[in-house]
Amino acid sequence: MKEAILSDKAPAPIGPYSQAIRTGNLVFVSGQVPFDPATGEMIEGDIQALTRRAMDSVLAILEAGGMTASNIVKTNIYLADMGDFAAMNEVYGTYFTDGTPPARAAVQPARLPRDARIEIEVVAAD
Repeated sequence: MKEAILSDKAPAPIGPYSQAIRTGNLVFVSGQVPFDPATGEMIEGDIQALTRRAMDSVLAILEAGGMTASNIVKTNIYLADMGDFAAMNEVYGTYFTDGTPPARAAVQPARLPRDARIEIEVVAAD
């Protein structure tokens, strides 16, 4: 059985997908790019601002599902430019202060939706 999770504090889906799906004790959060939830438009800024916006969307969705950053067990980060890795990592690390950061992959795909510079998806467990 699966249940959709939706938060108005994160950008609405731009296609036929859910912000997140809960099945059993797992929540799968769809990839979040740095859209402003109020306007649905990409925010401007450096990779640190973009990372913060994407992570804030991830956390808003998790909150709607009754979870927090400490529930994240796996993160996939997609960067348009791997040269942004160190700066992204500085911001990303601030979201995990409980001493046990999640498993993670970071890759550079050929292209991201709407030419975003970053996309972040997570799996969380309770």
